[in-house]
Amino acid sequence: MNCLLKTANFNAMSNQFIAHPWHGISIGPNAPQVVTTYIEITPSDTVKYEIDKASGILKVDRPQLYSNVVPALYGFIPQTYCHDEIAAWCMVKTGLTGIKGDGDPLDILVLTEHRIEHGNILVQAKPIGGFRMIDKNEADDKIIAVLQQDGMYAHYEDLAQLPEGIINRLKHYFLTYKRSPEGGQPVEIPQVYGREEAWEVIKASQKDYLNHF
Repeated sequence: MNCLLKTANFNAMSNQFIAHPWHGISIGPNAPQVVTTYIEITPSDTVKYEIDKASGILKVDRPQLYSNVVPALYGFIPQTYCHDEIAAWCMVKTGLTGIKGDGDPLDILVLTEHRIEHGNILVQAKPIGGFRMIDKNEADDKIIAVLQQDGMYAHYEDLAQLPEGIINRLKHYFLTYKRSPEGGQPVEIPQVYGREEAWEVIKASQKDYLNHF
């Protein structure tokens, strides 16, 4: 009887704890072709939310001070990390030197026709390409993906298939979301790449995660 009571109490306590979105959730068995994605921000958000790395709780990073709003679901891929492998890949592809990883999980933006109005959720996403973004000499790649089984976007297999207007809208967001009215451009996107390279970037970020955690 005591043993059964202890087991019941343990199960009740276990249900009170939620897995850390970065460390406690698997990237998924079909990665990098399909990846589990943790969503932090949606197009309806007027503040920038970001995961608190220590606790795993979604926090307010900063208000969206200016007019640009994230054009799709935005978050990160669990159990990835941008460090030496990502930095080395960036330098090989661009010919630049002195690049470091930004020390965050790999960012991902997920296109969908559906109106999802809050973050702190998991979705299954199919990477189709990415932007090689550099922020103050730090590699800060942005994987572009489509929501799996989405009626409007799921048939896209590669970034090159997207209408040019969508790609330009995504680039504009990333090139302006840190720019102030006084000017200055803290980030650049020297390269845009397709599905195959997105997979390689994801695998490099997985290596970085395994090397550091």
